[in-house]
Amino acid sequence: MTALTRLVTFVDVDNQAADTISVSARHEAELVDGTRVLLLNDRGWGSSQGWAATSVADIQETTRAVVGPDEPFSGRSQEDMEADHWASLQQIAQRQGVIVDTAALRQLPHDVVLSQRVLARITPR
Repeated sequence: MTALTRLVTFVDVDNQAADTISVSARHEAELVDGTRVLLLNDRGWGSSQGWAATSVADIQETTRAVVGPDEPFSGRSQEDMEADHWASLQQIAQRQGVIVDTAALRQLPHDVVLSQRVLARITPR
């Protein structure tokens, strides 16, 4: 198995001109040697809330929710959703040559890194 150190999600401004929040999120797994493997590059969110009304903690919390696992739907349990989420990430990593099991992925710390453009838009609290 490949040794991973953490999951990291990079958040950046998605719409430069907007006064409302619009961000993209890139979710990666970081290996012991510092290289990273892309897991998800199709995530992000928007809010009618203005940048001045949010905080670093708010953005980090929402980011962790957006990259999964998703909320249950159609009679599925939270456990089902979590199992599917981690299995999907494990398969994505495996296709890129990173052999890891779902239990190891679940245990990794998850850091959220905000771009300078995001930080510049958030009013310090």
